[in-house]
Amino acid sequence: MKKNHLIVVLILFIFFVISFLTNIMGPLIPDIIKDFKVSLTFAALLPFAFFIAYGVFSIPSGLAVERYNEKKVILSAFFIAFLGALLFALLPTFPIALLSLFLIGSGMAMLQVAINPLLRAAGGEEHFAFNSVMAQLAFGLASFVSPFLFSYLVLNLEGYGGSGESNFIIDIFHNLVPENLPWVSLYWIFALISLLMIVLIYPIKLPEVQLKETERAGTRTTYKDLLKNKMVLLYFAGLFAYVGTEQGIANWMSQFLTVYHGFDPRIEGTTSISLFWGLLTLAVSLD
Repeated sequence: MKKNHLIVVLILFIFFVISFLTNIMGPLIPDIIKDFKVSLTFAALLPFAFFIAYGVFSIPSGLAVERYNEKKVILSAFFIAFLGALLFALLPTFPIALLSLFLIGSGMAMLQVAINPLLRAAGGEEHFAFNSVMAQLAFGLASFVSPFLFSYLVLNLEGYGGSGESNFIIDIFHNLVPENLPWVSLYWIFALISLLMIVLIYPIKLPEVQLKETERAGTRTTYKDLLKNKMVLLYFAGLFAYVGTEQGIANWMSQFLTVYHGFDPRIEGTTSISLFWGLLTLAVSLD
């Protein structure tokens, strides 16, 4: 199979974007609780709205890849994420935040289904393991960087005209977002990134992917048989526990440090989340 290094780099960048949009939630939660005055229970609906989209859209995304192709699914995914981010950027309320996160999560679920077989096809079967590790590194790098972007935007927008740094980007966001909700600027960035990804990917010819039998969506009977398989259910439980632990720590670390130790969620909180993802990525890569 002929390798296409440009497409591999593009896919790694898509992994970076997925992580950037997914793992920014932890730094946002303390501000959402404070600004929207919601309880911890209601705040927990935010990551739930995002990740339940994976359960809803993963199988339909697999069917869509088979019926259409990876490129159409990827473009559709970024368009859905763009709509979700733009919706909240324009209407920053808690109910819209739930809908927005569900839409963004739907787009990310579609992307993950589409790009893994594409990575195998573009990078070659023999290099798939190495490229998968590189994808995880790109994923972790975005998780490490995104909290610092949150801190930079929020602190400078709050201190606009005073202690904050003023530049072209800060000036734009100052005029776009509500003064009391500076973190909404991130959703404008999400919308812009999603739109730019559409513009970037649209003219690129992606390689044709010959799906393996294990990569196909399967029939309804297949899913019924899988649900009756105890090993599959055990694997699902293990995956559920791991992801729940990983995302639970990342999403609530900043709020915990704020409530129990009095740390500033926009400084120490974001730094802790960034280090969590960075060290986790390093540990996985060295395993």
